[in-house]
Amino acid sequence: MGDKSDKKARREASHVAIIMDGNGRWASNRGWPRLVGHRKGAERVKQIVRAAPDIGIQWLTIYAFSTENWKRSTEEVLGLMTIFTRYIEREADRIAADGVRMRFIGDRSKLDPKLQRLMAGIEARTANLTRLNLTVAINYGGRDEIARTIRHLAAEVAAGRLDPQAITDQVVSNCLDTAGLPDPDLVIRTSGETRTSNFLPWQAAYAEYEFTETLWPDFTADELVAILARFGNRDRRFGGVVSA
Repeated sequence: MGDKSDKKARREASHVAIIMDGNGRWASNRGWPRLVGHRKGAERVKQIVRAAPDIGIQWLTIYAFSTENWKRSTEEVLGLMTIFTRYIEREADRIAADGVRMRFIGDRSKLDPKLQRLMAGIEARTANLTRLNLTVAINYGGRDEIARTIRHLAAEVAAGRLDPQAITDQVVSNCLDTAGLPDPDLVIRTSGETRTSNFLPWQAAYAEYEFTETLWPDFTADELVAILARFGNRDRRFGGVVSA
């Protein structure tokens, strides 16, 4: 009975999005600098990415750096950018060998040119891989994404290339950073916070949410499996009703 439930959950939650929160607190609780927690968090990403395909996840989207995170100290921001750069440099071969397609969402214009080149390079290198679709949100904010989309659509209307009456939710979706990706089935936030923090507000309109007290560096594949099992028991009606 338990096996059937687990398999059902793994089938249903094919796209999981994660707000990876708690790295700084994990380090501070141990008397260490916050960047130690971020490095530990990057190691946890590697473990979850490797485990995801085997537990039925086809699409994994992770929130690495938000448009609001620039408010942090210069030291922490620069440290995070270094971690992102080294992650791509050191993990590119493994990611490709594991059949993981990697792509990024967010506004890249503010990122270091070297990091932008690395991001474009691994996207191109893994474009045809299908074992897992990994999307990393860097300098991403849902409101910023929607505002950029509105500006694009407004320009199309002003140029006479788009009829305002033709703008549907699908047209909007096709202009978002996540165009071509399915909406997430499940959004997980670690560290005990119960905010969505501007993460995928359009795409996650009908996603299920799970909030766990676990700090991201301590989040394991076993806990992810348990969350997926709980997800499998949820009744997703998408605004409809279930008949008696």
